[in-house]
Amino acid sequence: MADAISCLQPLCDCLDGTGLLDAAGREVASFLRLKSNWGDLDKARESLGAVERMVRGRVTAELNKLNVCDPQVELWLRRVDELKLGAIDEDYSSLMNYSSICQCTRHAARRSWIGKRIVEALDEVNKLIEEGRRFKKFGFKPSPEIVERLPQTKTFGLETMLVQLHDLLEKADSNIIGIWGQGGIGKTTLLHAFNNDLEKKVHNYQVVIFIEVSNSETLDTLEMQKTISERLNLPWNEAEITVKRARFLVKALSRKRFVLLLDDVRKKFRLEDVGIPTPDTNSQSKLILTSRFQELSTEACAAVESPSPSNVVRDHAIAIAQSCGGLPLALNVIGTAVAGYEEPRDWNSAADAIKENMKFEGVDEMFATLKYSFDRLTPTQQQCFLYCTLFPEYGSISKEHLVDYWLAEGLLLDDREKGNQIIRSLISACLLQTTSSMSSKVKMHHIIRHLGLWLVNREDRSFVVKAGMALDNAPPAIEWKEATRISIMSNNITELSFSPKCENLTTLLIQNNPKLNKLGWGFFKYMRSLKVLDLSHTAITSIPECDKLVALQHLDLSYTHIMRLPERLWLLKELRHLDLSVTVALEDTLNNCSKLHKLRVLNLFRSHYGIRDVDDLNLDSLRDLLFLGITIYSQDVLKKLNETHPLAKSTHRLNLKYCGDMQSIKISDFNHMKHLEELHVESCYDLNTLVADTELTTSCLQALTLSVLPSLENVLVAPMPHNFRYVRKLSISQCPKLLNITWVRRLELLERLVISNCDEMLTIVEEANSTEEQQYGTQTIKMQGYYSEEQDDHAMAESSRNEWNDDYQSVNGESTNGATRQPDFPKLRSIVLTDVKKLRSICTPRDFPCLETLRVEDCPNLRRIPLCSTHNCGKLKQICGSSDWWKKLLWEDKEAVAHMESKYFIPI
Repeated sequence: MADAISCLQPLCDCLDGTGLLDAAGREVASFLRLKSNWGDLDKARESLGAVERMVRGRVTAELNKLNVCDPQVELWLRRVDELKLGAIDEDYSSLMNYSSICQCTRHAARRSWIGKRIVEALDEVNKLIEEGRRFKKFGFKPSPEIVERLPQTKTFGLETMLVQLHDLLEKADSNIIGIWGQGGIGKTTLLHAFNNDLEKKVHNYQVVIFIEVSNSETLDTLEMQKTISERLNLPWNEAEITVKRARFLVKALSRKRFVLLLDDVRKKFRLEDVGIPTPDTNSQSKLILTSRFQELSTEACAAVESPSPSNVVRDHAIAIAQSCGGLPLALNVIGTAVAGYEEPRDWNSAADAIKENMKFEGVDEMFATLKYSFDRLTPTQQQCFLYCTLFPEYGSISKEHLVDYWLAEGLLLDDREKGNQIIRSLISACLLQTTSSMSSKVKMHHIIRHLGLWLVNREDRSFVVKAGMALDNAPPAIEWKEATRISIMSNNITELSFSPKCENLTTLLIQNNPKLNKLGWGFFKYMRSLKVLDLSHTAITSIPECDKLVALQHLDLSYTHIMRLPERLWLLKELRHLDLSVTVALEDTLNNCSKLHKLRVLNLFRSHYGIRDVDDLNLDSLRDLLFLGITIYSQDVLKKLNETHPLAKSTHRLNLKYCGDMQSIKISDFNHMKHLEELHVESCYDLNTLVADTELTTSCLQALTLSVLPSLENVLVAPMPHNFRYVRKLSISQCPKLLNITWVRRLELLERLVISNCDEMLTIVEEANSTEEQQYGTQTIKMQGYYSEEQDDHAMAESSRNEWNDDYQSVNGESTNGATRQPDFPKLRSIVLTDVKKLRSICTPRDFPCLETLRVEDCPNLRRIPLCSTHNCGKLKQICGSSDWWKKLLWEDKEAVAHMESKYFIPI
């Protein structure tokens, strides 16, 4: 017997080497454990369903933000959809119907086949579950298109002009093209259509930029520069002077073949003063502009057809179209007003109404035509529309400010949502337009605005509108006398030293007069009906006594130099909105705020005035408060605020300043501030630790600023979920003890990172080595005390340490074990580094899938940037820095640096 076994041993060894024995064992196991395996498959299927629901929910959230699904996630979902488990269920149920031994013997082959399929399906389901749970990135922002599509309506008669424009674009010697015509003739419509046409013909150009230059005599250089910067994905620095920014933009545009569309040019200006290089034959770039200052003859034809068989309807439609004078804007507005009419009497009424308006002697025919659309609005919608005429012709209007003003004027009866609905209805009626860049703002076509002013004058509504007219002096007092609404915003007025008698005035908009520094002692004496007063962004240091403003509901003093509030401000019993944010000189409110019992908005965020003593936090009487922005000077005050639940719940913006007794901050201590959106910590000289611990409640924090914190050494961020999980903007300045901010790797939604004047910072992200591991291990031990008892501190520390030990081996993001890992900065779009003298590196090369701009100024020791090539930064547009800095960078791949310099680098 032993000899027989001895003889068979070589054969067994041979079979074992081929894997046949293991395969046979699996076949037997699948046969014998059929029922158990099917039960495991059923449980795994439930787990996969839960993971799939989670993944699809996250994908839907990305799609709702106009992002696109990650290809790996998309492939995973397709594999889940392709699972064919239903057939296995049917075969298994059929097999189980044969319960006797003989039947099972007879169907042994079938049992073996089904058992094998169940095992294979179980393996695939478990694999899908594991892969689905590992996903961290579910979508990403698509790369900006060369052409940004603009709103476009169906047009008639523009085809010839479009063909001519395209022909001129193709000619090498046509570098600047002009389009002239009267207001409303269709120049903007033509330019929008041409812009959208370029989507099909952009192979010769790198970017197409559309700019609405100006709808007034004042050239808005700042808005033009913002538009160019946004389209080129350049970083924006509010503090940078216009001239320096213009030089930078000229360099940036000179490196690209561009088509620049300038709409509504009313005044001569030097392109270079804005930041636009003059196109020439060598650059192959093009500049196309429209203006109303030279007549351009065009032919147009209009076709009007009605779905109704009635000749009466068709005749009225043609008559209405003819009354529009061929102006596309008028056709658009009137067409919207009569859309959906079917009955002849409706068309007859519309035609008569338009014809009636045409009879007014001396009235511009187009305005009379457009008025019909205004007449179809409700009285409240009409009031809200006319209010929009108070803003300058150029630029945009904040929806939030509009609704705030309408609420104060009593147009909405405390219903913000109704205000948003009215904005949507005015957009639908073509009386307002959405802006292409910001959904939070709207704008008014200049002809529609003039229509509104014409309607104001025609209906004896006394508005004084001098907004954005570069005025050095305010309108004389005589013009104020009968006014109900006055707008002198966005001018160069220096003083308002008179005492106008305007008993009927309800709105006074003075904001954005940066030179205004004086209001007369009796300026508010005769304004008993005033409800809205906006003095923001002026240089005033005080305001006169305003106890006569008994009807005032909205007062905006933000971004002013006011030093104290008037002593009798508390007499303004109707005040509901008080904005004192960024009042850099405000020293005292004279305890006024706590007496304004109807306040719903109180904003003291980043004001010089802050709450220093717990007894000063006497805002409990503000029971209607919905929004609180506050500056705090003491840790005791912070604790009291958080314990005062109604106030904490109303807190949206929090500024901690000069808190001398504060050595550490734990974000979860703000657990009652459920709506906290922005946290600004500055000049807390003893603060050494900031902890974003495990999230106990839903965090809303989106913006974080750390400034002038000389003792800050540790910023400790827990593993997900933590209280910084929604932070999108991070700014750190003058924090000399921060050697690195490696914790930013945990901020998965971070979009903008700004670091300045951090004297000892050597690197942004400290990579794994023995010293760094030890340092991080120490930080982990410090952090353990901040987490809830349910967590396994040891496991957390080990997980964090392992995460640090992952070493990036290539720009593809592969770890040492060869597995592809998710990028640390999946949303980061902009990095700005300014005056960080000792900074040597940002981090090792890794994926930056959304990085668009990297700006470096006064960082003389920075020798490495985390880009070996553009392979790991698919959206990179610009690298900005000095030429000397670029030349001193240490590169291993000379071809890569030459390519990047020619394509991306812009010297500053």
